[in-house]
Amino acid sequence: MSESRAFCPRCGDSVAEREGLRPGEARSDPDLCDACYFEDFDLVDAPERIEVQVCSQCGAVHRGNRWVDVDARDYTDVAIDEVSGSLAVHVDARDVTWQVDPEQVDRNTVRMHCYFTGVVRETPLEERVVVPVLISRGTCDRCGRIAGDYYASTVQVRAADREPTPRETERAEEIAHEVVAEMAATGDRNAFVTEASETDDGLNIKVSTNKIGQKTARKVVEEFGGTFGDYETLVTEDEDGNEVYRVTYAVRLPPFTPGDVIDTDDDGGPVLVRSVRGNLKGQRITTGERYEASFEEGDAPDARKLGTVGDAGETTLVAVEDERAVQVLDPETYRTETIARPDYLDPDAETVLVLKSRAGLHVLPDPEAVGRNDE
Repeated sequence: MSESRAFCPRCGDSVAEREGLRPGEARSDPDLCDACYFEDFDLVDAPERIEVQVCSQCGAVHRGNRWVDVDARDYTDVAIDEVSGSLAVHVDARDVTWQVDPEQVDRNTVRMHCYFTGVVRETPLEERVVVPVLISRGTCDRCGRIAGDYYASTVQVRAADREPTPRETERAEEIAHEVVAEMAATGDRNAFVTEASETDDGLNIKVSTNKIGQKTARKVVEEFGGTFGDYETLVTEDEDGNEVYRVTYAVRLPPFTPGDVIDTDDDGGPVLVRSVRGNLKGQRITTGERYEASFEEGDAPDARKLGTVGDAGETTLVAVEDERAVQVLDPETYRTETIARPDYLDPDAETVLVLKSRAGLHVLPDPEAVGRNDE
């Protein structure tokens, strides 16, 4: 560093010639001498205090004109985040390091002790600032809507000619929560399930947006088959005079479910239902052959329900007569009966699973295989 002919405009002392700026560096008041420069220098610009409004229900923080979800374990973490975003380090400083030491003064106040070090004009500097953070509690828009039982659409889960099964209603509610979680993960704070209630006919799921209702209805149908439609109901007008509608998404599940045994309108024998997605698929329990309803029949062929795999019980396999017939004990009368032999029957088995219905006695597949939804 060598003497230059420049003089400090404030005190008149000569100013040492300085090296050029480093890439990306900006220097303020380059003509001042070091003494004058550091006389009014602040390494850190910090507010006198920070006020933070936090939702007492979900922990979201109010920033600007909106609520923001933060990944904070407690209010101390919230205070650290807010202080980090409000402190400004001088533009001339480089090699800056800092740390913060929070002090919980009381339930609503966290005093943040901040320590900074940096280098300015080749001079090591350090500075300490204390920023009180005042925490106030409120209720965010989302939690306010939840508390007020707000909803924009309803998903009604019903079934044709029957009541939805417990598995169908439980899974439909799970799907609604999964859809909400997916949308919340994208930053949608208006995504929530308001209420899920069972009625004599099925399940009603109230959700916060029409998009959630539509996605839930579609996913339920994709998983269990059936169809859904949507129906609008005018509920009010907004402050601009626009009509506000609630939408009902009516899910109609098929009349049969996997595990049902049905008697179809043909001579092929009863069918164990495997799937009702698209059109009904199953297996003949007289032969073991694959069954699939026609496109026109879809998931509701002309058939009557004989029972379910849950109605079946084990009985003794007495003898294998030939490739088409076996002898078993009737589980009610304990008489030996000759019945059809499906190809899935194990001839070396001692017991078999049988269903007794108005169509007679039939052997069902192994219980583990019955639960599969074959496509």
